[in-house]
Amino acid sequence: MLILTRKLGESITIGDDIKVTVLGVFGRQVRIGIDAPSKVVVHREEIYVKIQQENRKAAKTVKQDLINVMKILKNKLSKDTPKKKPPDIKYKDSRKKLNGNNRRMP
Repeated sequence: MLILTRKLGESITIGDDIKVTVLGVFGRQVRIGIDAPSKVVVHREEIYVKIQQENRKAAKTVKQDLINVMKILKNKLSKDTPKKKPPDIKYKDSRKKLNGNNRRMP
């Protein structure tokens, strides 16, 4: 972890497009400002942790929902599909019969 000391009004730069500025110091609290492009998502750590927990919880729910839907569809299909015997298919032998000498008859 990089540790920097900054005074009120001083900044640090992260990369080419993120700037963090000390805006105020009030007892044990420090107010900072973050200037970053809109594509960069910035959260307080406790908010970020909560978002990650909710995302994991939602992913589990979606997975379980999909499993339940598959079970319902499987049951529905097995009930709705008639149990038919496969049709008997008779094949004709188009080969000519052999005579006793294992030669084909004309």
